[in-house]
Amino acid sequence: MDLHIHGDTASPQEREAVDGLLGPAPSAWMGGLRNLNEEGRIALVGGQESRTQRHRLIEAFHAVQGRIGWVSEGALNYICQRLSVPPAEAYGVATFYHLFSLSPRPSTVVHVCDDIACRIKGGENLCQDLEKTLGPSGSGSWQRSPCLGLCERAPAALTLQAATTPRGITLAPTSGEEITQGLKQNAWPVDEPFQNLSRSIPPSGSRELRLLKRIGKIDPESIEAYILSGGYARLKQALALGSEGVIREVLDSKLMGRGGAAFPTGRKWEAVAKAPAKPHYLVCNADESEPGTFKDRLLMEGDPFAVLEGMTIAGLATGCEKGFLYLRGEYPLAGKRLALALDLARFAGFLGENILESGLNFDIEIRRGAGAYICGEETALFNSIEGKRGEPRNKPPFPVQEGVFGKPTVINNVETLVNIPLILKEGGKAYAQLGTESSTGPKLFCLSGHVARPGVYETTFGPTLRQMIEIAGGVPEGRKIQAILLGGAAGVFVGPDQLDIPLTFEGTRAANATLGSGVIIIFDDRVDMTDILTRIAEFFRAESCGQCVPCRVGTVRQEELFHRLRSQQPLVSREEELNLLKEIGQVMRDASICGLGQTASSAVESALKNLKGLFAERGQP
Repeated sequence: MDLHIHGDTASPQEREAVDGLLGPAPSAWMGGLRNLNEEGRIALVGGQESRTQRHRLIEAFHAVQGRIGWVSEGALNYICQRLSVPPAEAYGVATFYHLFSLSPRPSTVVHVCDDIACRIKGGENLCQDLEKTLGPSGSGSWQRSPCLGLCERAPAALTLQAATTPRGITLAPTSGEEITQGLKQNAWPVDEPFQNLSRSIPPSGSRELRLLKRIGKIDPESIEAYILSGGYARLKQALALGSEGVIREVLDSKLMGRGGAAFPTGRKWEAVAKAPAKPHYLVCNADESEPGTFKDRLLMEGDPFAVLEGMTIAGLATGCEKGFLYLRGEYPLAGKRLALALDLARFAGFLGENILESGLNFDIEIRRGAGAYICGEETALFNSIEGKRGEPRNKPPFPVQEGVFGKPTVINNVETLVNIPLILKEGGKAYAQLGTESSTGPKLFCLSGHVARPGVYETTFGPTLRQMIEIAGGVPEGRKIQAILLGGAAGVFVGPDQLDIPLTFEGTRAANATLGSGVIIIFDDRVDMTDILTRIAEFFRAESCGQCVPCRVGTVRQEELFHRLRSQQPLVSREEELNLLKEIGQVMRDASICGLGQTASSAVESALKNLKGLFAERGQP
């Protein structure tokens, strides 16, 4: 492709950031300096070489954004030259992701969460305070953000500082004064010590914990501590069992994926292992963007080697030599600890070529997301890894047939993979005895909102919703429960008369609810639920990728309808407006390409069904 790039050129700092990722430009064709002595005499590296690096486009944007704070037209032009990407296409990718800015902005920007869990803990008031002191969101050094995955410490904010060594700092819980003073003095907290992770896991230290047993107890930056606690013993066991033996154990365990779809993990692995096309790829979905979910963040921050060990065993079982860990861009501490863990694991011989002298080759690369909820959908995530807009693909073909780079791909989320060493330790059949017949093993639940001890709780499947809330200390101040959101924004609201739902796949399914990724947000009787429903509608409108019409238009119409109901300005009667909402939801379920559109109305419709008289109590017509 012959690219004609005009306009601004990159600054030395921008070029340095890109070259730091891709290496020096080898020729003028790729944006380097002209070498008149060599041109025309030897073959210089050109478009073919650069196009093989096309998939690094989002990484290149991260490099510039992290160094400068935004991506200028000159920087975009230079990246296009280096990767042989048409500028229009690169512009389309950069503008797809919320964390990238193509407009000048300060080197330090604070992202303040105004999503559900933070909203009921003062997040909206915090944003209103900042509007008074710092100006409107997005006008300078702060902006509103969807869920940051810090719900147990709400209200939360994330500070991103551009520099030679960029930095991300989480502030949770935070206040308007802390953010304002931090910006004024450029003074921010240092990374929290690992012991503080136990604060987010109230049962930390309990002997009953299996998946969370190390978090807060051992140093997550020490591979020696991980090995002393039993780490990597299961990788050695897997090497002895071989691919078929490992898959047999996973099938026997009846492990269902923990990301929300609840697909049998063993069947997915078996399909990829038998796929004739090569190479095979493994993807760890660590793009934990569902509002109310934060368990994967704690696993990665507190026990990163367990994630890597689970991935390595999965790679062995499915015949993969390359794994990608797609990490949510809003998780800087997890990224830092995983990167260190990768280096230490390679040095110790647990990753790379000929692992533990077994002949197994497997390595892992971290790819960072950049603020796009839709990239939690597996095929959208594949496109993002390939450096494209995170738009879902039509299925079939399914990922086990054609996944990332068009090759057979096994994709699991973090919690699923952390279960793998446990399955090998206890044995697949013994693991299957934990929980119920159809919901086996331990499960992590994220409790937030109006509960005394918010955080991540581990239990075997089976407790009721009421029991889980009691384990977390119940509702503070003796307030009454008004509603519970199960499964996140794509989940279902249930009322206080449904507290005896068993927290199992089959139990929630029978109640027309969903476990989703393990979200449980409790709302007491003081919360304005119409505000929450409107926020959910705004969320889906903002996060729709816009690829298919039913979702792109339906989410907009849904949000408009809620604003009309809240402002008591319906176009027709309330009943007709609610019937229209059902029709919009049905169209999105029937005709959207992916799960975002298909579930965009689930929570709001369930609220209107299960929380009787929601608008009538507000005096709506």
